[in-house]
Amino acid sequence: MIEQFNFDIQLIFAILNGKVSAAINRKLLRNFRQNGLDITPEQWTVLLYLWEKDGVAQQELCNATFKDKPSMTRLIDNMERQQLVVRMSDRKDRRTNKIHLTATGKNLEEKARFIANKTLKEALHGLTLEELKVSQEVLRKIFHNTQS
Repeated sequence: MIEQFNFDIQLIFAILNGKVSAAINRKLLRNFRQNGLDITPEQWTVLLYLWEKDGVAQQELCNATFKDKPSMTRLIDNMERQQLVVRMSDRKDRRTNKIHLTATGKNLEEKARFIANKTLKEALHGLTLEELKVSQEVLRKIFHNTQS
């Protein structure tokens, strides 16, 4: 089916390999910095998950953000240094740490969500609802095809 199309294979792979994602992350980081927030897009994904479900195991954060354990450990270490999160031993299983938001981490939510929404609106500027729906469905199919 795809063989019927004449397309620029380099452009397709650049997009699929994260060019768009990287550009959005750079824009998000810039917008966070310009608004006085000292967090990265990677930290944003962890905070976003914890704002919805605080006190989860590190592995759950790995699964939710598609990060491996060593990357998540570094990320949480940095977030602890910034006093955004704290590790606490699980009462039921002392080998497991649960990641909890601090007051500082909780207090970032409103401002960070506002900036992230602004960034997304900037990234999607000029796209119609139909274009967004088609893009979402195409990306969903590509993601599904690469999961097996």
